[in-house]
Amino acid sequence: MEPVIRFSGVTLGYGTKTVLRDVSFEVHAGEYFGLVGPNGAGKTTIVRAILGTLVPVRGSVRVTAPGGGPVRFGYVPQRDTLDYILPYSVEEIVMMGRYRQIGLVKRPGAEDREAVRESLSHVAIGDLAGRSFQELSGGQKQRALIARALASHPDILVLDEPTNGMDLSSRISILQLIDRLHEEDRLTVIMVSHLLDDVANHVTRLAIVEREFFQVGGVDEVLSGANLSTLYGMQVVVRTVEGRTVILPGGAR
Repeated sequence: MEPVIRFSGVTLGYGTKTVLRDVSFEVHAGEYFGLVGPNGAGKTTIVRAILGTLVPVRGSVRVTAPGGGPVRFGYVPQRDTLDYILPYSVEEIVMMGRYRQIGLVKRPGAEDREAVRESLSHVAIGDLAGRSFQELSGGQKQRALIARALASHPDILVLDEPTNGMDLSSRISILQLIDRLHEEDRLTVIMVSHLLDDVANHVTRLAIVEREFFQVGGVDEVLSGANLSTLYGMQVVVRTVEGRTVILPGGAR
């Protein structure tokens, strides 16, 4: 199967600082792909290269829709990167996802408003359209940001730490939503996270990202105790409990 994203011998960095060297992997249409690793390891740097906002120092990044042509991304950033001071409503936040279609000088039309309405309904917060984004809970904010990404009718949904800082109930709810978008909407999904349990039980394939350690493969292959112990410099045990993968640091039982 032809990949929609292909990294070939890619070195990434900022100015004279190299973050990752000689990275190669592929993401195929319809995959649920994970990027995992410690904070600061280079996961977001890879996302920037995928989105085209960071040019590789060496190698090539090719992004092509199935059958050729451009890819439309829906990007969900980390919630704490947004400026919560600005008094935007939820509807206005989601409308930002339509800016590429609207253009710089035009006003939103009926098609744009309908896309926003459908996206809010699709993530089950249609009743919050008029609320201030600042007033929402963490889970509600994440749903609004996912709706913003969906409003552009993307081919690939990219989520950067979508469950970071959430309580257990909100985490489960957001992960179930992402699962549904992948399965029912047949979206290619790329999820970035340092929360290994979240990734292990949802993605179909993943990459471990670390400056001196990069590996791509299936969940069972990559998220092994040996790999994770090497990555984090401590003993890590991986177990299956009632059909779910559980990752235990320090050899806990």
